[in-house]
Amino acid sequence: MTDYDIIIVGAGPAGSTVARSAAENGLNVLLLEKRQEIGVPVRCAEGVGKEKFNEIFKDIDKKWISAEVDGAKVYSPDKKTEIVLSGDKAGNEAGYVLNRKIFDKDLVKLATLAGSDLMVKTTATGLKKNKDQGTIELTMQNSDEIFTAETKILIGADGIESKIGNWAGMNTTLNLNELESCVQYQMTNIDFDERFCHFYLSYETIPGGYLWIFPKGKNVANIGLGVLSSLSKKSPKEYLDNFVNNNFPDGKIIEINAGGVPVGYPLKSAVNDNVMLVGDAARHVDPITGGGILNAMIGGLFATNIAIESINKKDYSVKTLKKYDELWKNDFGKTLHRNKKVQEKLLTTDDKTLNSIFHSMENYNITEANTKKLLYEIIKRNPKLLWDLKGLFI
Repeated sequence: MTDYDIIIVGAGPAGSTVARSAAENGLNVLLLEKRQEIGVPVRCAEGVGKEKFNEIFKDIDKKWISAEVDGAKVYSPDKKTEIVLSGDKAGNEAGYVLNRKIFDKDLVKLATLAGSDLMVKTTATGLKKNKDQGTIELTMQNSDEIFTAETKILIGADGIESKIGNWAGMNTTLNLNELESCVQYQMTNIDFDERFCHFYLSYETIPGGYLWIFPKGKNVANIGLGVLSSLSKKSPKEYLDNFVNNNFPDGKIIEINAGGVPVGYPLKSAVNDNVMLVGDAARHVDPITGGGILNAMIGGLFATNIAIESINKKDYSVKTLKKYDELWKNDFGKTLHRNKKVQEKLLTTDDKTLNSIFHSMENYNITEANTKKLLYEIIKRNPKLLWDLKGLFI
């Protein structure tokens, strides 16, 4: 086909969610992926919260889940204090640890079974608006062939600094302090508490970010970190190697992945005429944890609903599509904005202060607290340090 209702650029969880939902609703859909294989490389710790994941998928394939955890442990820089959150209170990153290589492929399979067309190893190279038809002509390249297709709605699910967004007139450029450089090892032969996802904070050894350990099976885990280059004196790999050598000297690295994660504010608007951005392209990533799988899929469903409404009305203007902005902002957008404010505060907090904050929580019954309540309690116990954040939680 050369004419589509929706073309989606990027076959990650956001893009494949749009493709499946749109095809199930009878739309003609094309899903593009620039890589030759779906799901690799895995530039992700692979954690998701159980509650929202179970809401999205009524039938969960066991192959998607590498591990199921009881919750999360967060450690102070001196490692003398740990905060434990149960799985249903730990937010969007702890609950299930996915196998993204299988999960991402299966999402795309579900989209194609629903009727979506798929092209891999295909890159979008430019777009042109057809004012007479009110559509977009997307230029693509597959191997040595260059071709075009018309679409009513174009979905940019093409990651950080989205080309689709940029071509459509949206500013998707990231500043240096809005991008974390990440590196992750999958390791075997390591001894740790596999019932939990583990998070480590330290301004000195993990500047501007955090380190994670996510279980992937018996004595297997994703161990990685993200740091802000603007604050770092070493490469991310050097920081990670130092942690691994000190904590898991007998561990064996079986896979290495690296990439960037946007940790700025979400875009003020993720739409323009005929175009919507989802997932990382819209910066729907939690600025504290760097996680965004669930937001990507939820945002993808919102985008699909508005695309269907737009196509039924034959109105693909920003006036109609901006309803998508309203949906994601009223859902997870508020949390992203709040957490960005907290992240900015953390960037100015040294390890001595962080240790003091953690120590203040030693006698608090945190098994009953969710992430928001926990942050409020931390602020209440450390008013001199954090009172300027109180408005975010009251």
